[in-house]
Amino acid sequence: MLQNPKVVCLGGGHGLAATLSAMRNVTKNVTAVVTVADNGGSSGRLREEFNSLPPGDLRMALAALCADDEWGRSWAEIMQYRFTSEGPTNNHAVGNLLLTALWDRNQDLVNGLDRIGDLLKVVGRVLPMALEPLDIEGKFENHDQASVVRGQVQVAVATGKVKELRLIPSNPKVTPEAIAAIADADWITFGPGSWLSSVMPHFLFKEQADAFKNSSAKKIMIFNLPDKSTSDEFSGISLEEHLQLVLDHVPDLTFDIALIDKVFEGKEPGFSQLVEKCGGRVITLDLADNVVNFHHDKNKLISAFAHIFS
Repeated sequence: MLQNPKVVCLGGGHGLAATLSAMRNVTKNVTAVVTVADNGGSSGRLREEFNSLPPGDLRMALAALCADDEWGRSWAEIMQYRFTSEGPTNNHAVGNLLLTALWDRNQDLVNGLDRIGDLLKVVGRVLPMALEPLDIEGKFENHDQASVVRGQVQVAVATGKVKELRLIPSNPKVTPEAIAAIADADWITFGPGSWLSSVMPHFLFKEQADAFKNSSAKKIMIFNLPDKSTSDEFSGISLEEHLQLVLDHVPDLTFDIALIDKVFEGKEPGFSQLVEKCGGRVITLDLADNVVNFHHDKNKLISAFAHIFS
């Protein structure tokens, strides 16, 4: 097993944070590349007011990679703390405000993230997938009626069959450091997370998708656990349809491993065949949290990554 392999983890939100929380225990060379399309909550309000990147997913990635000591853990808690008030600061996360302040001060987005990384003594680095805020637009078909939905929050809860997804702008300003990290990686992971709003944007960004294909890194696609608590977006859709949506947008994508939970074992032969067509194989392990069983368990993911890397 290569000691401290260079790993790039792509995604957004809580799914990416789960991957990062585990990965930091397996290697110290972790780079998170994070979606920047959030238009809801504190992030959406700051994005609109300052015309900046939405900071929320980036903040969660930083907190997931913070140093595992009193300093790092205490700062991670502060970054995640949300104000409670009757005024305009209500529900703003401290970390969102801090990132926005650094960006507003000198306009250097990556430098602002690196400075917060230094403060939290993060393991690795956190980068935005693009240097400008993005929107996701989806075309959905429901009972022969087509509708176009724009915005990460809106796409995430849209119903119907996904006919098309795209980024606005379609060719955003690339983050050079992210492309360089992908080119230099030993491993790249995708997901888990909200498939349409956190995972798919990385495949919709052509320059980044080309970087995946050109990278010699081994690639792991981490699929979601079944979530019966929500009717949002892809929660009830098969693994095969999750993967097929990726291939609809990047037809020639190849990858090495599809990591799925044991609950799916033997249930989707079509999925296994599709993974094989992509040059990969399916690894089935116990990954679910014992209490919140639609979340990935940190320690089980640590074990899974250590097993795969070896």
